[in-house]
Amino acid sequence: MPDHRYIVLDVETTGLSPARGDRVIEIGAVAIEDGGVVSEFGTLIYIEKKIPRHAQRVHGIPDAMLLGKPPSHEVFPELLRFISSSTIIAHNARFDIGFLKHEFHCIGIPFNPKYHCTLEMSRKLFPRLLNHKLETVYMHLCGDLPHTVHRHRALDDARLTARVWMEMVKENTVPTVSAV
Repeated sequence: MPDHRYIVLDVETTGLSPARGDRVIEIGAVAIEDGGVVSEFGTLIYIEKKIPRHAQRVHGIPDAMLLGKPPSHEVFPELLRFISSSTIIAHNARFDIGFLKHEFHCIGIPFNPKYHCTLEMSRKLFPRLLNHKLETVYMHLCGDLPHTVHRHRALDDARLTARVWMEMVKENTVPTVSAV
């Protein structure tokens, strides 16, 4: 596992369902090679849709923050170059991968990556945890959250997930590769 490249990612969205028109408005990705972080990719994404208040309350991203940011047809090809053929790691991967598949489909690019889900892994590895939210799993494995972390912001959540993944790998856990 140490020589493999993994991309740990997280998305922030306008809601919970791409089938209902919800969109990705922020992406954060962290590349891990040889057991350490080697690079990062993160950006807000301009969309022509208002961000509902309930979504803004979760991630704190208002419509004004997206003004002047690159649109999806520019961001997702760049993200694909960053990912290359790497295996993806995400906390609640079905959510993130589902949104990414939708966004790539909208710009005509097939996307069917191999991935590992730290949420599913934590449920198997740590069944006695109170819950399996990212911050709970992080604190169980790594201690207190860094003071600089903004929860529910894509790059910060990707960084937390990267640390969780690296700790899980240190504990010699062998995940099962999934595909949606």
